[in-house]
Amino acid sequence: MTPLDAEVRGAPGSPASLRASHLKFYADRHRIEITARPRPDCPCCHGEGGWWTGGAFPEAEACGCWSARRELRIRLLPLPAWNEPPF
Repeated sequence: MTPLDAEVRGAPGSPASLRASHLKFYADRHRIEITARPRPDCPCCHGEGGWWTGGAFPEAEACGCWSARRELRIRLLPLPAWNEPPF
C-alpha cells in the first residue's frame, strides 16, 4: 500500500476511520485523531508492532517504528454534560 492509497470505513453520519500507510485517521463529531500504526515494511517487527521478550516472565516489547511517534488529537465539540447528580 502506498501513502496515497487509503481505505475509508463508515456510513454517512457515523464516525469515519481512514488508514493510509502507517497512520490511522479517526474523526467523529467530538474529535479528530491521527495515530501511528506499525509500518508493514519494518525490518524489526515485520508489521506486527512488537515482539515478546523471552525468559521466565515474558513481556511485550513495542517496536520503535510506531511507539516512539506522537499522536495528534483535536477536540471539536465538548462532550455532553451529565444531567444527573454524581451520587
